[in-house]
Amino acid sequence: MIEETGKVIALDGTYAWVQTIRQSACASCQARHACGQRALAAVTAGRANQVRVINTLNAEVGDDVTLGIDERMLLKASLAVYAWPLLTMLAAALLGQALWPAEELRVILAAMIGLALGFVVLGLFRRRTSVGMAPSMLKKQRPSAAVGAH
Repeated sequence: MIEETGKVIALDGTYAWVQTIRQSACASCQARHACGQRALAAVTAGRANQVRVINTLNAEVGDDVTLGIDERMLLKASLAVYAWPLLTMLAAALLGQALWPAEELRVILAAMIGLALGFVVLGLFRRRTSVGMAPSMLKKQRPSAAVGAH
């Protein structure tokens, strides 16, 4: 289970909006100089992310909560997002090569259409396949400032 701590900032019926601050482990990583994630983390460092989760713990605004997501589900989602469009692009390029063996421009165009089609199909199935991939509330605690108050 991958866990992240955040603060409940709003309630919306049975849902809670939780704000998290992205933490990066790039400083301690051995591959930090050759990794694109470091550049991405530098762009978003310190930015707050907000996620809507089912409020299974009856958390209130201001509560600190721990969110979790199953690693297998995250892996499946990552595989779908990265692999599916590439596979459709490759299939379309191979089809284009079979139909127009001497015309590179048409093969490239077919590959781009295949890539776009992969993203469209991914978007159509996103809602259906995202069930179970949403983070869930694992535990809550009152904010530390409220604990010391009388």
